Amino acid sequence: MTDLSSFAITARWPAKEPEKLQLYSFATPNGVKVAIALEELGLPYEAHLVDITKNETWTEPFLSLNPNGKIPAILDPDGPGGKPLALFESGAILVYLAEKTGKLMPADPARRYETIQWVFFQMAAIGPMFGQLGFFHKFAGREIEDKRPLERYAGESKRLLGVLEGRLSGGKWMMGEDYTIADIAIFPWVRTLRDFYEAGDLVGYDGFPAVAAWLDRCLARPASAKGLVIPARG
Repeated sequence: MTDLSSFAITARWPAKEPEKLQLYSFATPNGVKVAIALEELGLPYEAHLVDITKNETWTEPFLSLNPNGKIPAILDPDGPGGKPLALFESGAILVYLAEKTGKLMPADPARRYETIQWVFFQMAAIGPMFGQLGFFHKFAGREIEDKRPLERYAGESKRLLGVLEGRLSGGKWMMGEDYTIADIAIFPWVRTLRDFYEAGDLVGYDGFPAVAAWLDRCLARPASAKGLVIPARG
């Protein structure tokens, strides 16, 4: 049997099936990316709920895997060379899973890098901007009288939707006919912006029909329906 006991995180979140990839996550836009990818790839995995509402990412066991204290993180017992690999940052995990399986990433080198650039676009722009908009629109930021921060993030989020609209206007997916980790990285954030943050009117979401149609296609995939609720909340 695979032994993962040398990883401190397994003391807090024991692996019932240590031969499977271990996912430590919470159903946020960043967290569900990895579950969706795993479902698309058909890789056996075991999901562990790391409850961010209880600050569980700041406990020593989780910090032993990700010193940045953010979900998601994985522990793959069958990493490079057959050795266990611990990995954090959702974008890095998506690239790793795609390269591990040879799926969700074009084989052509140029298109591979093009896919990765869109993953980085989500990590550097979509996630931070949409997240800040959510804070100032739906959460504690609403109490701030100065509306310039909200206006700034709304404007930038609208601009980023325009970038996506331009990209998607001529194709089914972010990489044309190929569904890739670029789609998986981005669509949970667009869904959150529209449905959870309820910021559609604020950013003029109806003015981006290609984005809306693409999001519907992403959500219609069976792996998306499964991954969006993993790990299940107790």
